[in-house]
Amino acid sequence: QVQLVESGGGLVQAGGSLRLSCAASGRTFSREIMGWFRQAPGKEREFVAVRYGTGSTYYANSLKGRFTISRDNAKNTVYLQMNSLKPEDTAVYYCAAGPYLRTSAYLEDNYDYWGQGTQVTVSS
Repeated sequence: QVQLVESGGGLVQAGGSLRLSCAASGRTFSREIMGWFRQAPGKEREFVAVRYGTGSTYYANSLKGRFTISRDNAKNTVYLQMNSLKPEDTAVYYCAAGPYLRTSAYLEDNYDYWGQGTQVTVSS
């Protein structure tokens, strides 16, 4: 089992920044993938970013250049640095983990474990 706990959400003005953290505990995998998803009110959950076990990263096209995913292996923590935030970035952000990439990283069936989510609200 893998447990994921997100933190770092909050209220920020448009143009500001936030860094989300996802602390992982329990079993880990050598080829694991760690991803971030988000769900805005009234919308389906959508892919944000993923970090593969190799260290490679992949982002939703609309978020490239503003969001950065990284990992501190010593702390077993994945981060999502979000810059130049916009009101449309308002959502609950979820951390997710999977043992390896099965299909395409933006698909939820690659991820077996999910955090509880952290709210990000961007005011205009």
